[in-house]
Amino acid sequence: MIFETHAHYDDEAFDPDREELLSAMPDSGIGTIINVGASINSTQAGIRLAEKYDFVYAAAGVHPSETAELNEENFKWLEEQCNNKKVVAIGEIGLDYYWDEPEHEIQKFWFQRQLALAHKISKPVIIHSRDAAKDTFDILAANNAGAVGGVIHCFSYGADFALRYVEMGLYIGVGGVVTFKNGRKMKEVVEAVPIEKILLETDSPYLAPEPNRGKRNTSLNIPFIAQKIAEIKGLDYDEVVRITEENARCMYRI
Repeated sequence: MIFETHAHYDDEAFDPDREELLSAMPDSGIGTIINVGASINSTQAGIRLAEKYDFVYAAAGVHPSETAELNEENFKWLEEQCNNKKVVAIGEIGLDYYWDEPEHEIQKFWFQRQLALAHKISKPVIIHSRDAAKDTFDILAANNAGAVGGVIHCFSYGADFALRYVEMGLYIGVGGVVTFKNGRKMKEVVEAVPIEKILLETDSPYLAPEPNRGKRNTSLNIPFIAQKIAEIKGLDYDEVVRITEENARCMYRI
């Protein structure tokens, strides 16, 4: 069964058909889904989904672009949510320098606080990094992220950086970009990284793969991603699905 390691089914894009879509996932070959938090509200919504569906799990965390909302009170709430047995990771957390706000120092502060929380509760991290390659790597290295484990979600840097993260003990999240005609860099990453360190993800509702690029993304599109990885690695499709599921279960400890 396919293990979808990163989706946002709490997003308003799924308001018209969320229940119908999620209920159909197991019969469509999607065995497990991680619904990833991006804010306090989305973390809360993701936990509700995880409690409703046996095959859905939640990650609790605040995306770097939303870190201005964090304070000691709601950070304490975030920590309390991690006691829920359906919360399996801290994420998505990290750095996003594409936008000017929040200030980089605010992002760094809460990135490190959430990394410390992951260490405290011994759960892996889901890392968002955009236009912040060096700072992300340096903070993860300084905070010994490999000890808790985790994934660089929606990886967007070069193969050299990917291999440095693998050496650190982290996984590389591969999504729809690998199917794009202009996705050469991601194809090089998949070629370089051992299949045992790759996770399948969609980032639904964003980044739908070819042939559905530009449409709302769902976990039902993962076969297109797995097939492209199989082509690049010279593996059978079923082997890619099997190994990446084992990888995900190992990282999330479920």
